[in-house]
Amino acid sequence: AAARAEMAAEEVRRIPAPEATQGVAADATHVYAVANSTIAKYDKATGQRVAVWSGDRATFPHLNSCSVVLAELVCASSNFPQIPMASTVEVFDPAKMVHLRSIPLGRGHGSLTWVERRNGFWWACFANYDGRGGEPGRDHRFTTLVKYDDAWREMASWRFPDTVLERFAPTSSSGGAFGPDGRLYVSGHDRREVYVLELPAQGEVLVHLATIAAPIPGQAIAWDPADPRLLWGINRAERAMVAAQVPALPAAASFVFP
Repeated sequence: AAARAEMAAEEVRRIPAPEATQGVAADATHVYAVANSTIAKYDKATGQRVAVWSGDRATFPHLNSCSVVLAELVCASSNFPQIPMASTVEVFDPAKMVHLRSIPLGRGHGSLTWVERRNGFWWACFANYDGRGGEPGRDHRFTTLVKYDDAWREMASWRFPDTVLERFAPTSSSGGAFGPDGRLYVSGHDRREVYVLELPAQGEVLVHLATIAAPIPGQAIAWDPADPRLLWGINRAERAMVAAQVPALPAAASFVFP
């Protein structure tokens, strides 16, 4: 296997947000702090909260992450820590901060923690856990990336490499976002690291290209569309959204995500 790059990202900004317990999403003018049943919208220029959506805990027990896709806020949701694990995709209008629709994915690969859109496909990560919220017979090694078409029909799936899984343990991947280079940047649950992955030329194990030390202790992440090297995350202990400048990987022939 090729040597993996070891790099570091530098914190450049933070915005206090009491809702920053699960992750963050970003568009050109706003960032969104995600909690279990709450999404708060913050003005990127001023850092001020401008709107809040709050849902019923019975219906929305565990929003895990959100991403801005065109004019919608698309969020991964699960019934964590209940078992059997079941997941939905929840869609919101970020302008009006209202819920639009729910897409049930049911039971399957695990607990949906993040979902991304790229080149006409949906890419979703299903977490598995060693302890609380895990199902018998599965542990963190069963964490799976799944590719869907527009009708949410499964097209393909991949597992994570051991070098990343050992850093997830005993939990799983809490965040993922496609970078400006077409690669997938993935975060765990606790470690201050981001892992850079790409599709394999052969087989079903993602390729681990780099580990980036980051001022983001796990949870969901999002690239800033206004700055191609700015990655947002959260510090849940300090209830803050954190922006970090991420160095570019060296250019190389690769099997990036289609």
